[in-house]
Amino acid sequence: MVNARVDVISAAGDPAIHAAQQVTKTIPIFGFTDDMVGSGFVSSMARPNGNITGISLLATELDGKRQEILIEAVPGVRRMAVLADTNTTAPAKLDALQEAARARNVELSIHQIGRGEEIAAAIDMAHASGATALNVLASPILVLNRRLIMDRVAALHMPAIYQWPDEAEEGGFIGYGPSVIQINREISARLTAKLLCGTKVADIPVEQPTKG
Repeated sequence: MVNARVDVISAAGDPAIHAAQQVTKTIPIFGFTDDMVGSGFVSSMARPNGNITGISLLATELDGKRQEILIEAVPGVRRMAVLADTNTTAPAKLDALQEAARARNVELSIHQIGRGEEIAAAIDMAHASGATALNVLASPILVLNRRLIMDRVAALHMPAIYQWPDEAEEGGFIGYGPSVIQINREISARLTAKLLCGTKVADIPVEQPTKG
């Protein structure tokens, strides 16, 4: 893409943004990831530095809320599981989920994956541990493999909650968070258009979705 001298590079997720960042310091990069500031891509939401701006989802901040929703949605649940991506979810976040589950008298098992090929086995392990519900944490890998996850949990009769409400519309049990369609139509398109029209990256603040 750099050799083709494109006007804008769009990159979703930390690994993709890092890759784009390593090969160009001049072409504007439109990033779409969990925490643009926390990951070090920008120093400020209001005035990005360098050649990167975009959308900061803060999706992992909602993982705990999704856990609470799932507990309420599955009456009598005593054992539940978390499916987490080691590339996305920090250990401290998993510890917080453990403590929150314990406060609700729910036993929580954590099953981590680093590659898509590991997902099916992790879900099977969660089911074998006695979990009767699954919290699918925020992660690009898990979103890309959502069909596999949905089919697997359906076969195991295990209700699951997902990062995006769009996933519930695709057949998932519950989705909680901003709408992917809203993000793409209203935020991504607008910010990308500004970049294509020549607006400086520093003059395009990083945005967060506000609608579900």
